Amino acid sequence: MKVGFVNIFGKPNAGKSTLLNALIGEKLAIVSPKVQTTRHRIKGFLNAENYQIIFSDTPGIIEPRYKLHEKMMQSVKNSLEDADLALLLVDINENQEEANAIFENLTLKVPAIVVLNKMDAASADRIKQAEDYFNSKPYCKKIIAISALKKVNTSLLLETILELLPEGEPFYDNDDLTDLPTRFFVGEIIREKIFELFHEEIPYHTTVVVREFKEKTTLIKITAEIIVHRESQKAIIIGEKGKMIRQIGIMAREEIEQFLDSKVFLELFVKVRPKWRDNETHLKEYGY
Repeated sequence: MKVGFVNIFGKPNAGKSTLLNALIGEKLAIVSPKVQTTRHRIKGFLNAENYQIIFSDTPGIIEPRYKLHEKMMQSVKNSLEDADLALLLVDINENQEEANAIFENLTLKVPAIVVLNKMDAASADRIKQAEDYFNSKPYCKKIIAISALKKVNTSLLLETILELLPEGEPFYDNDDLTDLPTRFFVGEIIREKIFELFHEEIPYHTTVVVREFKEKTTLIKITAEIIVHRESQKAIIIGEKGKMIRQIGIMAREEIEQFLDSKVFLELFVKVRPKWRDNETHLKEYGY
């Protein structure tokens, strides 16, 4: 039986979360066109009769500017330490030298597949040029061009992963999809709606904490706090006469109900915590 940890690394917005969701066949990681959406390491398990693959989506690799970034990069470091195989994901139309510098700095001790993403938006010449560029790199064991969004060549990628994985005993039960608690994904769904509805700094200055998750006979009652930096941001999140927070609640509740396959009563509050991204106590409380 093939078993192993396959961890996805790359720049922000390379498509790591989209790839995780495509490989697992479920939406585990939230996605957004905005960079730095993923803040945690998110594991998803792909189980079959003859294999168990533990995939990890990791935050996009950046130079930390505050403590939250440091926590994000620590989760990347942890993912390096337990990887059996690395997927080095690069947007095929972005700067290859920048991606190469990141991949070289990872100092991988395991085989790596360079995955050229967004091939549907690239010419044949661009794909060939990128393949030639990364094929010459010592960390590159294999190279595959895919479209994670359109699931082009994801089956080929899976076959290649299985070729390179070691044999072993499963780490998790066959029925498990992830090792993260349900309330984590609930908080992420709410945070995703903030990324969809707001622009500029608001999504990056915001986090979500699920304070209550109670399963009742007919529905699940969820209370969550949206944490922001400043009073002005709180006013924007709430909106005129509560319009925006209602919109967040409606969009989030619909998706949470699909995710949990249950009716949901969702209550949202907005709390101001100045400079929470640089406050060790707050970061710990919020799960970072």
